[in-house]
Amino acid sequence: MDSLQKRNNALNANPMVNTVATDNHITVRGSDWYFAVTAVMVVSTFVFMGLSFRKPRSQRLFHYITAAITLVAAIAYFSMGANLGWTAIRVEFERSDPKVAGLMRQIFYVRYIDWFVTTPLLLLDLLLTCGLPTPTIVYTILINEIMIITGLVGALVKSSYKWGYYVFGCVAFFFVAYTVVFEGRAHARALGNDILKTYTICGVWTIGLWFLYPIAWGVSEGGNVIASDSEAVFYGILDLLAKPVFGALLIWGHRNIDLARLGLHVNEPTETGMPGGEKRSANAHSNTNTTAANDTTATTV
Repeated sequence: MDSLQKRNNALNANPMVNTVATDNHITVRGSDWYFAVTAVMVVSTFVFMGLSFRKPRSQRLFHYITAAITLVAAIAYFSMGANLGWTAIRVEFERSDPKVAGLMRQIFYVRYIDWFVTTPLLLLDLLLTCGLPTPTIVYTILINEIMIITGLVGALVKSSYKWGYYVFGCVAFFFVAYTVVFEGRAHARALGNDILKTYTICGVWTIGLWFLYPIAWGVSEGGNVIASDSEAVFYGILDLLAKPVFGALLIWGHRNIDLARLGLHVNEPTETGMPGGEKRSANAHSNTNTTAANDTTATTV
């Protein structure tokens, strides 16, 4: 343990004292794991941004959204690895297992800040892919935010009322899952087999993983069954699969899909100095001169 602490000094720099002390918290191993996930998220962000340069600027929307997801996750995991962004909450269920002993459990609220930002972006990636109407996308994202907020509030409640928030969150999740699985696929089917295939793979992947998050919550923040290090591994694996791996599947699926097929129209930059801007400006100038000459001829006649 001493050798581990020499390599990772985060827990010494940011000790286990917030408003109160807690014995039910991550160890150096948990901190190391969080930093490892941070590294994967950072590398994924650079990869997604790098891949965007293989497409015209008007076709990079999904690269930008996906890179933003992993960037926000990287910041959150760095915070958790540094033992920041948490508070101590009294557990509802006291356990005899030494790994989860103690009255106070460490709750990382920064995790929920991450999800509050990244899960709407994940849904945006999916629901734009299938061409859902904007009002449906906005409403689905709103329900998703209810899911995240109720999860956070439930984690911060020490009494059995936390499970009431858990139920609200699960109901919200089922609404989101219905929209993705049924409404989304119906719209994707109308856009072509390649879009349907990409959407189905990414949608099933996402919803399948999201079904595991309530289980992780139930055995960690909710039921105090597993240790904080185990919680870190459980959530970390889920987030790695739900963000970098999801992003790779999505970007690969979009490699030959034009945004116009999805009802998305992004203009290429036309200002002088931008890539291709001088050529377009010259063409525009030429067209203006031609129009002016035609007008003069018409007037002369």
